[in-house]
Parts: sequence; structure tokens; C-alpha cells
Amino acid sequence: MAEVLPPEQAAVEPASRKWMELIPDEQWAVYRDAIAAARTTGLPFMLGGGFALAAYTGRWRNTKDIDFYVLPNQRQEFIDAITGAGFSDYYHQMAYDRGWIYRGFRDGTIVDLIWSMANRRAEAQPFWFEHGKCLEVRGEPLTVIAAEELLWCKMYVMQRDHSDWSDVLNLLYAVGPELDWQRVIENLGQDLPVLRALLTLFGWLCPSRASELPTSLKRRLNLAPTPKVPLQEEERRIRLLDSRNWFAGRLPPDKVLAI
Repeated sequence: MAEVLPPEQAAVEPASRKWMELIPDEQWAVYRDAIAAARTTGLPFMLGGGFALAAYTGRWRNTKDIDFYVLPNQRQEFIDAITGAGFSDYYHQMAYDRGWIYRGFRDGTIVDLIWSMANRRAEAQPFWFEHGKCLEVRGEPLTVIAAEELLWCKMYVMQRDHSDWSDVLNLLYAVGPELDWQRVIENLGQDLPVLRALLTLFGWLCPSRASELPTSLKRRLNLAPTPKVPLQEEERRIRLLDSRNWFAGRLPPDKVLAI
């Protein structure tokens, strides 16, 4: 099982594992086949997307797809493997940018092979896999992308019809104080203003949790102090951004995140 990291590699410890029970059985059967196909390559891969977010937040969102991060020079081996497992190219149903992703499709479920950010800001690197976290899903030992790289990838997704900032806010609430912020800053380079904007929003949304972020980080980004507010005010601000069940930190573990 090449994608499983050594025993000394840290494991994800989500607030709840109930999210795994919310994955529909028919979808899990397809995901399991895709995982088995990926393993036949003998090459490393990591889960991203909804699975990675659930691993850190303990909340499931049914996007009807599974994301595998792979190294750029190994993508063809994975494409061949999932094709051999009966997954067709989703491009024939809906065109997509093949420069950073390959989308396999079977039984109403998509398998995304990702080797680059959509904006080409960065490609998957070996060090991403070195920092991946172990996770077992329904008896399957897997690896998920580290929260630091997941944050980096999702920060740039702010399209008119799709934004990942809600995911990033959920990630910050779940594991923000424990992140390796030095690695995040090194990854971002000259894009630090994007992180500053994100953390400013997070500080307004959840000042109680934002107060737990490292003081050195706040000083580095010159973040203004955020006054404490009552819990009811935080709830009001969460609803101002979206009235649906989008905020994992206040959602019961047996409920799914809104898409």
C-alpha cells in the first residue's frame, strides 16, 4: 500500500468520525474501487477535497467525488489505472481543463486526479506527501493532504460560481492554532496579503477561536486585535455569510455540510 505513510507519521484525529457513516454505501463502493485501482500503481497518492476537509473538521459534505493528489510526472499511471477499473473520461460529458486535473467518471461518481493547482500557482511536490496525514476510512488505511497544503490550495479558489473560502474558514476553526504557520508562510511567498485578508475575515467571524492563533503569526501579518463578542454575535455573523449549514464548528456530527 504505497500511499500509506510510515507508522511514525502523524495521524489525523478528527473531532468526530461519524462523518464516515454518512457516506452513501453505493458511492463508497465506487470510491473503494478507485482507491484499489490507484494502489495498483505502487505510487503515492493522497486524498484531498471533501474527504480531507472531513478528516480535519469531522463533518461530511457529499460532493459525489473523491480527489487524489498525485505527482505530475506520475499522473498517466493513475489515469491508466482508473481507466482500467472502468472509469471513463468525464471530459466527454463536460469539458474541463486537462492541464491540472483528470476526471474519471463511473456510476454517477467522479474521481479527480490532481497534480497542480488550477491557477498553476504550484504543482504537487514530494514534500506534500512527506507531510500527509494517516487516516483510516471504513477499514481503508489512507493518507490525506496536510492541512497546511490544503489551506494553500483552497485559498486561491474564489470564482464567481465557486469559492473555497468557506472550506478554509472551517479548516481554520478546526485546526488553525495547531498549523505549522511557518510552512504556510513559506508556501505563500509573495501571496501573504491573501492570507492576511483571510485571517482578518476569520478574526471577525470567530474572534474567540481566532484569539488562539499564534501571536507571532498575528504580528508577522500585522493583524489588528479583534474584540471579543458574545457567542450569539458569532452565530449572527456566521449566518450573515450563509444561512445554510456551512459552518462545521457549530454543526452536529450527524449532519452534512451544505454544498
